[in-house]
Amino acid sequence: MSKSNKTSMRVLYTPESRIRNPLMLLREMGRDLLASRELAWRLLVRDISAQYRQSLLGILWAFFPPIITALGLVAAKNAGVVNIGVTDIPYPAYVMFSMSIWQTFTEALMGPLAAVGAANQMLAKINFPKEAIILAKLGEIFFNFGIKLILILGLFIWFKIPITWTVIPAFVAIIHLVILGTGIGLFIAPFGVLYGDIGRLIPLIVTPWLLLTPVIYPVPKQGWFSTVVNWNPVTPLLTTARDLATTGIVSDPTSFWLVSGLSFGLLLAAWVLYRLSMPFIIERMSS
Repeated sequence: MSKSNKTSMRVLYTPESRIRNPLMLLREMGRDLLASRELAWRLLVRDISAQYRQSLLGILWAFFPPIITALGLVAAKNAGVVNIGVTDIPYPAYVMFSMSIWQTFTEALMGPLAAVGAANQMLAKINFPKEAIILAKLGEIFFNFGIKLILILGLFIWFKIPITWTVIPAFVAIIHLVILGTGIGLFIAPFGVLYGDIGRLIPLIVTPWLLLTPVIYPVPKQGWFSTVVNWNPVTPLLTTARDLATTGIVSDPTSFWLVSGLSFGLLLAAWVLYRLSMPFIIERMSS
């Protein structure tokens, strides 16, 4: 090749944002998501092994929150302290089942921030698809829910709740609830890494959010509180999962599909934000 041809071949780099070429960005995201599977599996095995190796009670921690909550509420209900209303299944089973689903949602919500915070050293030193740590955390969430299924199955047997084929689509509703929680958590994660106050603020929001979700009581039928509960995005997903698993009749399918669609859209938008912000987050963590 002549000297003139060598001189004419130049590569130009421009500061154009990748968001201006969304198709290319989505292809990169899909490629890295597939490429991160093996690393995500290794991280998942490592995290689960560490979680239960360093715990005296092990998997029993997955059972304690719903059981303790149910015992306290059943005692309060029997004493007349609270008026819960009529539930489709025995109240102890109602609370423990609902709390297991709610606990899975909160794990999905707080998971991305915890995953990025735990992997800050690895992010600063190694170049790898950042989706791997989120996939590993999702795997951990579903693993923990699999443990909770032991409690749920025991509840159904103890209280003689019939198990029908509708328990299969109930898992779909739970997956949609995890998608909603992951979307919110993934949106919060970049800001939570930079500002520690956000991580401390999340538990303060989750507690009142629980009280506005029909976990420990059935969905109210009238009044301003009913409006608040029904506008809660968790409500249609959680109640649909519970309805399908217990009665087989979905009380509000329209709201379920509407919130499900919004959840998938939120997850995609949060994934794009996570993808674009992580280089700046890593730079801040490294400085």
